[in-house]
Amino acid sequence: MKKVYPDAKSALDGILRDGMMVMSGGFGLCGIAEWLSDALRESGVKDLTVVSNNAGVDGIGLSRLLETRQIKKMISSYVGENKLFAQQYLAGELELEFCPQGTLAERIRAGGAGIPAFFTKTGVGTLVAEGKEVREFDGEKYVMERGLFADIAIVHAWKGDTEGNLVYRKTARNFNPMMATAAKITIAEVEHLVPAGEIDPDHIHTPGIFVQRIVEVGTSKKHIEQRTTRKRPVAAS
Repeated sequence: MKKVYPDAKSALDGILRDGMMVMSGGFGLCGIAEWLSDALRESGVKDLTVVSNNAGVDGIGLSRLLETRQIKKMISSYVGENKLFAQQYLAGELELEFCPQGTLAERIRAGGAGIPAFFTKTGVGTLVAEGKEVREFDGEKYVMERGLFADIAIVHAWKGDTEGNLVYRKTARNFNPMMATAAKITIAEVEHLVPAGEIDPDHIHTPGIFVQRIVEVGTSKKHIEQRTTRKRPVAAS
């Protein structure tokens, strides 16, 4: 099975349709599949439900899909760094399903493991639990959360081989490994593509069986969400 594609656009050819659910890895701007999300924008596909911890920041990442109104609904845990996200939601132009971050991670993991639902104490007695089943176990209340399984997942890895085995670098690992397991088709963009067998099996984070398509994009762009600097000490006179 040929998994390697020449660019992000061709890696998405033939699998996109309006109204699909897309999982997009990353946390803030760390480990986001920027080339693939830009290719989604260029495709013109619309009415998307996107599962992502957040939607990047204004002008970068998934926010570029908000600019073109291609996203109908976001399932996220955090939106604080994106003014456009907040504006569209408050104006009633974007549906939003808020989900506590740990619960979001577990919903994705559960979807990838074939688990349709699970119970958690997180959110009991809050708006998060509204409309959901609440059940008591051992004297404690738990809210039922559904697993998530998408049509496609777009992930970013530091290294991959031609069979789709992936290695993530440090905190860029975040949501990417679990999302790679929780979709019908997973497309990975990698900074470094190597021949099959070159990656030590003990170093693989996502086995190639979960990855159907892969594209090499070169060294990742290093965006900074919030630049903070320390004041220089005043030189002694």
